[in-house]
Formats: sequence, structure tokens, C-alpha cells
Amino acid sequence: MVLEMSQFQQGWSQSDPYLLELLANLSYRSGELSPYLHEIACGVSRLLGSDWSIVTVCRAGAGEVVASSLSLSQSNEFVAHGTLAGQVTETGRSILIEDAQIHAGDIKPPDGYCAYLGVPLRIADGTCIGTICSLFHQPRQFSTEAIRLAEIFAERAATAIDNYQLYHQQQQLLQTLEVEVKERKQAEQKLARLAEIGELAAMIVHEIRNPLTTVLMGLTAFQNMELSTRAQERLRLALEEAERLKRLLNEILIYAKRQVLQASELEVNQLITELLESIRNIPGIAQRNLEFVSSLPSAYIQGDRDKLKQVFINLTKNACEAIDEGEQITWQIEPSQIENCLCISVHNGGSPIPSEILPKLGTPFFTTKSSGNGLGLAIVKQIIEAHQGEFEITSNTTTGTRISIHLPLLRSVPDENRI
Repeated sequence: MVLEMSQFQQGWSQSDPYLLELLANLSYRSGELSPYLHEIACGVSRLLGSDWSIVTVCRAGAGEVVASSLSLSQSNEFVAHGTLAGQVTETGRSILIEDAQIHAGDIKPPDGYCAYLGVPLRIADGTCIGTICSLFHQPRQFSTEAIRLAEIFAERAATAIDNYQLYHQQQQLLQTLEVEVKERKQAEQKLARLAEIGELAAMIVHEIRNPLTTVLMGLTAFQNMELSTRAQERLRLALEEAERLKRLLNEILIYAKRQVLQASELEVNQLITELLESIRNIPGIAQRNLEFVSSLPSAYIQGDRDKLKQVFINLTKNACEAIDEGEQITWQIEPSQIENCLCISVHNGGSPIPSEILPKLGTPFFTTKSSGNGLGLAIVKQIIEAHQGEFEITSNTTTGTRISIHLPLLRSVPDENRI
């Protein structure tokens, strides 16, 4: 049987100096919640003369005992539904049973107890977050005054729990912000360091290129002289190495610089058609068959024509090196699996790239070629990222190797005849 507070009968003496002093001194300032709530539980037990008092927090059908006037010998977690704590939390009002043997109800007290009282822990916005529950071995009557004092203890406990949770939320937010600031500073430091390295690389390249140009001019002049066969071979090798060094320096300089785009609206089919006509005569490409397939009769992107030309020449040369003369390379344009993007792929049917190597491709100075330096794909990746695009390589024995570039799509016209 549930009784309203106005039905509580027995008075309580306000002369107990311990309780008056406790109420006056209850102040949660230390940040240690558990000792404070323990004082609350012990104070309510003494106030009501209960055999056991606990402070609980209940949410989403589960409860936890956060303080107790007695030591707990079992788990402090419980299912709130059907319990005194759960019902007080749900109803938001004080509930008591003076004698469970007479007033049998849905809530059964633990073994050995026959009377109980539960008062709500209500925070500032009116939400009930838990209870203070007191249990009695013997039947008991309560005065309205005693219940009101118990509710004062509950108000103090609710405020302390609310402040504690708010404090820790703020601390977690502060820690998150501190981590973000630290990571941002580290990122800025790394970017600054990379910028310094880029400037240093550019300076070194310029310092080397100037004398290298002089060396090349001198070596070229020797070609007009009558030399022995052995000397001519040495000259040829020297010129080849000097030209290779020149190309390497140029690529380092390109990679070290930030990619600044001169972007304009481009129709991709037209771009690639024009590009294929110009690169079919490049040595090493002319001996392969280039096929162009598009499922988008009209597709527009925002891009830098010259830099994209550099990308596709590089990818086509790589594909040609993977196959024999007379074999085919396929360029394809199709909708991308990435939303609002199109996919331009370059495919060859040559020997597959080992799976352990695939993730490393595009890393500066990583190459599988005897005469390569790894900067070609690194520059390709850099240019694509400057276009807000994505770059991926797939390779297997069944389909060969496909390099796919996903670029943001401005607009397109689908091929209605394509099934």
C-alpha cells in the first residue's frame, strides 16, 4: 500500500544536534562524490532510524547503488524495473510501505525487511535521476516532517550528483579540446617542417641544376668532336646519366612545390580524345594499342588541363611499360562509386602488381623499376588530391592492373543506349 506524506503519523524530534549540524554542513565542494553521498545515506538512516539506507541512480531501466549506510557484499548494479528505486524514479514522488505483511503490493522488500521508504533525487530541471531508499526490519510509521527532511537530504544528493556529472562532462570536453589543439599544433608543426623541407629541396635542386646545365653543354659539345669508339660510348653514357639526373631534379622540384591549379570547366571526353591524339606518337606508347571507352557522352569537371595531361601521360607510360608491343591499353570513363564523382581509369592486362607492393605505390622514391625514382606516381597522386579527387590502384591475375581516378563531377549526360 502506498501512503501519501500527509498520512505519516509519527513525529520526529528536531533536537538531535547531529542531524542539525549535518544538514548545516552538507556541502559538496571537494569533488569527491562518494564520501559525500555516504554521509547522505548515513544521515538519512539516523534521521529515520532505518536499518539500511542507500542512494541509487536509475536510468534506462537500470540502477546503481552509489552510496550505502552499510557495506555492500554484492554487486551494486540492479534492474530498476519493479523495484522501489525504479518506481520512485518513474513516478517522481516519495513512496512508502509501513508494513509489507499488511499492505502487500507489487514491490517486495528484500528478505528480512518489512517496511521501506523511497524519496526521489530530482535535479534542477525536474528530472528524477534516482532515489534514497531506507529499509526497516520492523513496521514503521513516519511523520510528514521526517519525510520532508529526508527529501532535503535527497535534494542535496541530487544536486551533488548533477554537479559531479556536469563537472566530468566539462572535463571530458576540455580534454577533447586539449587533444584537438595539441593535434592541430602538431599538424601545423609538421606542415611547417614539410614546407621547410620543400623550400630546402627546391633550393638544392636549383643549386644542382645550374652546374648540371653547364656539364650538359660541355658533354654535348664533345659530340661534335672525333672520338674513339670507346670514348663515344663513355660520352653516350655520361649524357644519358646527366639527362636522367636532370629529369629527377625536375620531378623533385615539381613534387616539392604546392600544386596550384589553373582550373577551368573541362568536358572530359573531349579532353581525353585530344590527349590521345597527341600521346599516341610518344616513343614507348606508339607501339601499343590505345582504346577509349566512355559511358558518359558528356561529362564536365573543374580541372587544370595541363596538369591532368601530365597525369594521364604518366599513367599511360606506366601502363605501356607493363605490356608488350601490340598489346592494348584501355581508357574508360564511367560514373564513380563515390557520390557526385566520375571515374577515369587506365587499364592494362600485364603481369599483376604484388599485393604487398600496392599500398606503397605513390610513395615518393618507392619504385619497382630499375631506372625509376617513384616520383611519377607521387606527383600524379598529388595533382589528383589538388583536384579534390581520389586515386586508387587495383591489380590481380584475372583483370590485370587498373589505375582509377575519381574526380568531382559538375554535370553529365548518361548514355541512354548503354545496358
